[in-house]
Amino acid sequence: KKDLEFQGKDLEYYNALMKARAEVTEQMRYCAADALDAENMEKRGVTTHMADVSSDHSRHEMELRMLTEDGDVLSLIDDAIERLVNGEYGKCMDCGENIPEPRLMVRPYAIFCTACKSRHEQMMRER
Repeated sequence: KKDLEFQGKDLEYYNALMKARAEVTEQMRYCAADALDAENMEKRGVTTHMADVSSDHSRHEMELRMLTEDGDVLSLIDDAIERLVNGEYGKCMDCGENIPEPRLMVRPYAIFCTACKSRHEQMMRER
């Protein structure tokens, strides 16, 4: 759907999702340019001090990890836009209850309500 087809709260949610999408895409562009820049890679390759080599590798791994995480968020955003189009936006993927509006305003691509998200985080900590 085009943004003109959304009205009221749906239009607000769509705009929030598109803003989040633009921010993540820009961040990915920046990280990708830095992580995959051939000139930087060559400079990293000629580092001779062990501490510098380790630091370069750690930085490169962090940049690639951030790209992966941003890609995951971009996928969540695209899925949220699809749910908005299908009239399923704002429902918790676990319990089916509505996700609180303040949560959707902060994280428009949220898939869990606050209670279910807390439960998931607790389960991850217990592993």
